[in-house]
Amino acid sequence: MKISRNKVALLGYTLTLEDGSIADQADAQHPLAYIQGVGMLLPAFESQLEGKQVGDKFNFTLSAEEGYGIYYPENVAEFPIAMFRQAGFPEEAIEVGAYVPMQDDQGQPLDGEIVEIEGDMVIVDFNHPLAGEKLNFQGEILQVREATQEELSHGHVHGAGSHNH
Repeated sequence: MKISRNKVALLGYTLTLEDGSIADQADAQHPLAYIQGVGMLLPAFESQLEGKQVGDKFNFTLSAEEGYGIYYPENVAEFPIAMFRQAGFPEEAIEVGAYVPMQDDQGQPLDGEIVEIEGDMVIVDFNHPLAGEKLNFQGEILQVREATQEELSHGHVHGAGSHNH
C-alpha cells in the first residue's frame, strides 16, 4: 500500500539542520504517525512522502519557506517584566528559554520564547523555533494502512505512534 490521502503512515526519521545538529527524530519503537493529506504536517513534507510504501527510504531537504517560514526580526518584541508578574506568571517561569503563552492583537493564542531579559524588559521571540532553517529529513517508511473512520473524524492517528483516547 502506498502513502496517499487519508492513509496512516508510520515512519522513523531524523531531522537535521544545516549545521548538522539533530532537531528531531523518531524510531521504530516511537515512530511518527500521521494521516496523509489532513494537514497534520508540513505540506511539502507530505508531498515528499506521497506514493512511498513500507521499506522505502527517503532523504530530502525543505527550504525555510517550505518548512517553518522565514525568520522575521519584527516577530521579536520587548515587554516590561511587570506585565508578566501582573498576569500571574510565576517568577521561575520568567527565564530565558521559557515559552510563554500570549495573544496577538486579535486575541489569537501565540507562544513566544523568552530569549533575553535586560533589566526590567523581557525580549520574546514569536518566530517558530525552526524558522529560517533548511530542514533535512532522512528516514524510512515503517507502515502504511487505511485510516479508520474514527481517526478521520478526529483528524489524528490512534494507537501506535500517536495517542489513545
